[in-house]
Order: sequence, then structure tokens, then C-alpha cells
Amino acid sequence: MEITEVRVFPVNEEKLKAYVTITLDDCFVIRDLKVINGNTGLFIAMPAKRRKDGTFKDIAHPLNTETRERMERTILAQYEREVHKGAAPRPTGTDPHDA
Repeated sequence: MEITEVRVFPVNEEKLKAYVTITLDDCFVIRDLKVINGNTGLFIAMPAKRRKDGTFKDIAHPLNTETRERMERTILAQYEREVHKGAAPRPTGTDPHDA
């Protein structure tokens, strides 16, 4: 299984940083993943549904640690690209490392 597309929709909230849609093998879409800024840094939350008792249950999720880590790396890398896409490059000579 390969993640063939990652679409990131940044938001400006304290903990929620983006909504994400991924496509697997160009034939299966999963929407409403979230990039969350937690106590130890960014992580991916799977799409979930609120139950009658107020708790949440994942709608879709990886079945093993290896798959979760691979998804998280791919999604967070695309999130970082998306967030920095709008940042204008510094003019030459303004960075102290340019010398």
C-alpha cells in the first residue's frame, strides 16, 4: 500500500494545525485526518466519529506501528511543505550564514 496523494488544508488553531486527505494506491481516499500539535510535537489523528456516550471511535486507522509511522512521516512532510510554501525566501545577504 502506498500513499499516492496527500492534500493538506492548514487551519490556524491552537492545537489543530491542518485537515488532511490521503489517497492510497490511486484508488482509495481517506478524509478528515488531522495534524495535531500535542505535548510532544506534531502527530496525526485518524478520522473519528463521536459515539452516543461522548467518546470517539476511529473510523479508519493503521493496524500496526510500521504503517502508522510511515503514514505519519509522509503526511507531516507534506504538511511542512504546505506550511512553508507561502514563506517568501530571504534576499541574499540577509542571512548571517550567507557570508
